[in-house]
Amino acid sequence: MVGDGSAMYTIQSLWTQARENLDIVTIVFANRIYQILRGEFDNVGAGEPGQRANDMLRLDRPTLDFVALAKGMGVPGRAVTNADEFNKALAEAVAEPGPRLIEVQM
Repeated sequence: MVGDGSAMYTIQSLWTQARENLDIVTIVFANRIYQILRGEFDNVGAGEPGQRANDMLRLDRPTLDFVALAKGMGVPGRAVTNADEFNKALAEAVAEPGPRLIEVQM
């Protein structure tokens, strides 16, 4: 389980999962923001970020497609938008051998 911002620092792990045919389910929570960096901004007491700072914290221009990124590295994936879809995707992912990715679009 990883946020989309953090996933961008470790995306190469999907290639390793595919190469080694690892039984791993990667779950990416895609809220389209570097939330950890936003929290750090708040912690230094700098007030509300301006437009330029907000632009640097967002992951939406262009929107990242983790299912496509995973596919490009040899890992099947799917996107979900609600709890029922997530439960179904997770059950299917753990039932199959090899790596899988689930992108939870928030």
